[in-house]
Amino acid sequence: MPAPMIQFSDVRKDYGTHTVLSGLNLSVSPGEKLALIGGSGSGKTTILRILMTLEKIQGGSVSINGSPLWRPAMASLSRRQREAQLHEMRKHIGMVFQQFNLFPHMTVLRNVTLAPILTQDLSEKVATSLAMEFLEKVGMAHKAKALPSELSGGQKQRVAIARALALKPTIMLFDEVTSALDPELVEEVLNVMRKLGEETDMTMLLVTHEMSFARDFADRVLFLDGGCIIEEGPPREIFSNPQQERTKQFLRKIVAAGLSL
Repeated sequence: MPAPMIQFSDVRKDYGTHTVLSGLNLSVSPGEKLALIGGSGSGKTTILRILMTLEKIQGGSVSINGSPLWRPAMASLSRRQREAQLHEMRKHIGMVFQQFNLFPHMTVLRNVTLAPILTQDLSEKVATSLAMEFLEKVGMAHKAKALPSELSGGQKQRVAIARALALKPTIMLFDEVTSALDPELVEEVLNVMRKLGEETDMTMLLVTHEMSFARDFADRVLFLDGGCIIEEGPPREIFSNPQQERTKQFLRKIVAAGLSL
């Protein structure tokens, strides 16, 4: 078995007196596509935010490709040392958020070139060439000179995906990337993600309520509840023959809401 690309070991995450993750243990293999499902507050997005170093943990450790992202010993480092360590680790990870997070005063092209120029010391020419490559990949090269206000929600999300790809991450995180979109725009974003899954060997973590997409896209599905992994396995096994009663209850609610499995 290959060494894990991502490893959570006995991770605890608290918000004040509220524990969101309690002793979480999770391994993700290189190139694996993992779907995280569960109700609101189950800890799905928190896992992604910890990987993006947007949240600190209160216990346990997290490593990326064998290198520590969070661990107790980091508390003894100076602030500058911790920031340098986290900055180095962030280079391997890209994240696409629910609300696009594009800079409204910048063109599509500038939104995609900014991070590579600032973090990888690329020239404007090289960054522009790279940005156009990824905008082409997501079908948005023709909108390079447009402002975000001139785009539909689906187009904004495709630009956000191109922006994350431009950093050439080994890990991509998708946090409910279709939840802010009108129903008719959802499929265009999912198609881009399908293409990425087919054409790249990136490790991908997907938080979603699009159960039919998770079933077809993921190699493995984790159902979380109360900050714990209740059940995990191949998608068709989880969706067609769940073993845990809590998983069955969740999926029944999905069906009752008119969402397909």
